[in-house]
Amino acid sequence: MESLYDVQQLFKQFGIYIYVGARIYDIELMTIELKNLYEGRLIDKDTYMTAWRILKREHHIEESRQKGKY
Repeated sequence: MESLYDVQQLFKQFGIYIYVGARIYDIELMTIELKNLYEGRLIDKDTYMTAWRILKREHHIEESRQKGKY
């Protein structure tokens, strides 16, 4: 797992499709859903940590893009 797309494919395996409309909100909701999958013991710790790092990186990128707009 290396990209946000890969994280989305992980969610797809569980029938979870996330689209709020704003990419940063999508990422925030994915972070919540990822935690739920881990706490429900549907994914292991390595998968959780890898996906969490990707989401954190992508969230930071989106924050940087939004700061540049204003």
